[in-house]
Amino acid sequence: MFGLFDKSQKIKGTVVLMPKNVLDANDLNAVQNGGLGGVVSGLFGAVSDVAGQVVDSATAILSRNVSFKLISATSTDANGNGKVGKETYLEKHIPTLPTFGDRRDAFAVNFEWDANFGIPGAFYIRNFTYDEFFLVSVTLDDIPNHGSIQFVCNSWIYNFKSYKKDRIFFANNTYVTSATPAPLVKYRKEELEVLRGDGTGERKEWERIYDYDVYNDLGNPDSDKNLARPVLGGSSTHPYPRRVRTGRKPTKKDPKSEKLAAEFYIPRDEKFGHLKSSDFLSYSLKSLSQTLLPSLENVVDTDFTWNEFDSFQEVRDLYEGGIKLPTGVLSAISPLPVFKELFRSDGENVLQLPPPHVIRAVNKSAWMTDEEFAREMIAGVNPNVIRCLQEFPPKSKLDPTLYGDQTSTVTKEKLEINMGGVTVEEALAAKRLFILDYQDAFIPYLTSINSLPTAKAYATRTILFLKDDGTLKPLAIELSKPHPSGDNLGPVSKVVLPAIDGVDSTIWLLAKAYVIVNDSGYHQLMSHWLNTHAVMEPFAIATNRNLSVIHPIYKLLYPHYRDTININALARQNLINANGIIEQSFLPGKYSMEMSSAVYKNWVFTEQSLPADLIKRGLATEDPSAPHGLRLVIKDYPYAVDGLEIWDAIKIWVEEYVSLYYPTDVAVQQDTELQAWWKEAVEKGHADLKDKQWWPKMTTRQELIQSSSTIIWTASALHAAVNFGQYPYGGFILNRPTLSRRFIPEPGTKEYDEMLKSPHTAYLRTITPKREAIIDLTVIEILSRHASDEIYLGKRDHPNWTSDSKALEAFKRFGSKLTEIEAKITARNSDSAMKNRCGPVQLPYTLLVPSSEEGLTFRGIPNSISI
Repeated sequence: MFGLFDKSQKIKGTVVLMPKNVLDANDLNAVQNGGLGGVVSGLFGAVSDVAGQVVDSATAILSRNVSFKLISATSTDANGNGKVGKETYLEKHIPTLPTFGDRRDAFAVNFEWDANFGIPGAFYIRNFTYDEFFLVSVTLDDIPNHGSIQFVCNSWIYNFKSYKKDRIFFANNTYVTSATPAPLVKYRKEELEVLRGDGTGERKEWERIYDYDVYNDLGNPDSDKNLARPVLGGSSTHPYPRRVRTGRKPTKKDPKSEKLAAEFYIPRDEKFGHLKSSDFLSYSLKSLSQTLLPSLENVVDTDFTWNEFDSFQEVRDLYEGGIKLPTGVLSAISPLPVFKELFRSDGENVLQLPPPHVIRAVNKSAWMTDEEFAREMIAGVNPNVIRCLQEFPPKSKLDPTLYGDQTSTVTKEKLEINMGGVTVEEALAAKRLFILDYQDAFIPYLTSINSLPTAKAYATRTILFLKDDGTLKPLAIELSKPHPSGDNLGPVSKVVLPAIDGVDSTIWLLAKAYVIVNDSGYHQLMSHWLNTHAVMEPFAIATNRNLSVIHPIYKLLYPHYRDTININALARQNLINANGIIEQSFLPGKYSMEMSSAVYKNWVFTEQSLPADLIKRGLATEDPSAPHGLRLVIKDYPYAVDGLEIWDAIKIWVEEYVSLYYPTDVAVQQDTELQAWWKEAVEKGHADLKDKQWWPKMTTRQELIQSSSTIIWTASALHAAVNFGQYPYGGFILNRPTLSRRFIPEPGTKEYDEMLKSPHTAYLRTITPKREAIIDLTVIEILSRHASDEIYLGKRDHPNWTSDSKALEAFKRFGSKLTEIEAKITARNSDSAMKNRCGPVQLPYTLLVPSSEEGLTFRGIPNSISI
């Protein structure tokens, strides 16, 4: 094959990289340490110096400071391993147009070519400079009898002395374990060994080691005993998914907990590092928790009246005219893009939030209607909790020896008042009764929650009726709190019925608020954090530890882990930590994460696919003649209708892709990397549930297809559905309050008299106060935004992510299918017969539209959980 070639010829290559510069997120943190005011000068100084940086960085890198050695995929040395070529260096800078925050430089490299060397399949790289750089890609051109070879790298390269073994990268070919070219087998195994590490020591910034640990870093017992939090994971009492191990030292007062740190370790490639939008978002969250919150705390400590909304109009002023903040609150706030949109810079100290979508309609009070209250259970930010009522009265699964009889006190007579002549028995048989049930989730923690200084909450059950026009109608709300003499005596409950005037209408409005407070807390901790963020991290860890970058399932799943480990680490620092943003602004308070641990006890991986979830909740039945093989109980169920189309598109894509590499079930069983990946994801990543019988055994193609589809669905569409509607719906705190501070007033009290005199004041004194509302709204405004560099479902970050043309063709079909679905969703939203699509607030359901632009768009399905 190579006999005709001149052994002295050169192989040309192009190396694309991004040098470390002052726009690195780590340098942002350094600027922060010197004062928030320095951020702006640092950023704009960086802009003015970009042109100079091109020259400076290129000069530094070209001083024989970056070397490469090719590794053959077809020829072996005396030990049977791929031949390693001669060392060569970058030769010249190829000028490229710099872009702010994401400047890529191109360099030429030439390799000596020996015909006996064969076809390159990998390369070693060494960085001899002090500073790290981000290696984007390497392309080898005109390899004799082969053409070009692409290496998609996307990795930080530190000084070579930081590594025990030289960094290695593989060409974009795809091989199941047994099909690996023999010369590359050793290198494939060695790279995985590096990524696994040895499980000891404290991790360093430059390391790329993926290992497991429990959630033992949420508290800060050394600072304050009230900031101690239980370890989540590693026990039957508090089971939890695992997170990336950091190896930090234990706290002094609790040897089971880790000390806090300014920055939590994450494997270096999990954090891109340059100043992209997600870095802005991350930095904004840190600024919020470290600067704005303490400032507001100081304000309300000295002026308690400032912390109350006095009217519904004052809430609307947050968006319409701004709300005056006390002098000095904004003085230390970093002027990053997110905050620039929140705060005026004309010296007036005014906070003005963007108008939430839910109040952009002509009727600003449409959110108060029963129709919208019910519609948001199937088309809102938390659409996957409501279930079909199977028995009456509703019962509990809580242990009666601990919590007494938790059976619902709602009677048939109370329901049938508003059922238009239909009996409860008839409605049950026709699947027309539904329930939003938070009794079991909250009752075990309610005594503790209500002992907190400002919390007064109920556990709620809401029963709804499916009307002839396909919309839902709330029939009754049951409000329960623990018996004052002990939880084991059962709840003290009251049932509230719909009312349109008088004091009963105010009580009904308050009852709906208590339901939404339950729903908001459950959504943030369970539907959003636990069921997407937390459960995905173990799969990301296991994938990196066990599947080579050239493994087909690694290539399939990796895009759906992008930024997840990074954002989860940020959450442990600022959102879900002791006295963090979630504890301060959502109902469960300091018990938030304990509650999510209790919910995780009943988490089932196989029920996370959308079809299985709908069937479990009684909202669909299997029917081969129906679209997607399911017949929906509520035909106009926006989340389910749109979601099933997305789910099917994902599964078809995964099935086509998997079939390219696994022709039989035996092929799945014999892939050692694949088997190690699944075993570890289950037994280590989800160790507290590892003995559950529902785990797939990973012995068939169908199990691989279903499991991979479930991972992709969870990381992309499910997360999009429960995340990007947070501000559009919850940005209006009256619509989705996050706290309740007092119970329904009793006759004869001053609170009851106030409720008679001013229903709006009673409502405002019950729900989230001003300080906590500003915290909540600012956070969810950040979390609901799309980054400018977001990569959406059906797209990849590099066109040459694989060299397999059949895989690329299948992926193209997947993208085309998603475009078709987008058009269908738009058409459905224009159909006036589908009343649940827009509702009284005239807000079309677009959360599962696949594409989006940057910003607060209320649409778009990113590949991964990136915020």
